Amino acid sequence: MLTTFLNTLATIISVTSLLIVTYGALIGIISFLSNEFKRFTGKYSTTNIRRLRATFGTYLLLGLEFLIASDILKTVLEPTLNELGILGGIVVLRTILSVFLNKEIKELEVESEKDE
Repeated sequence: MLTTFLNTLATIISVTSLLIVTYGALIGIISFLSNEFKRFTGKYSTTNIRRLRATFGTYLLLGLEFLIASDILKTVLEPTLNELGILGGIVVLRTILSVFLNKEIKELEVESEKDE
């Protein structure tokens, strides 16, 4: 019963991660298209693109964190040496990706503040 619950919870967390990234992508696409249409009116701004990148990066980071939680739960359910190795590799890759995304988001926010 506990295994079924944890499996369901891991799936819910994975789907939540997918929804977060999808939502962020939709916001990003809409913002990008909106900014591109501003080229016709002369109101195009590279600052808006920087803000878009920072916003989208934030959604990606949040989605990655949820995926890590889901992977941890799945590994708890099947703690074989192979699964632990795979989890370790996934966590390391996602952590590295998170660090660089977070660094870029902070840089974009600082640049955005300077432009205002």
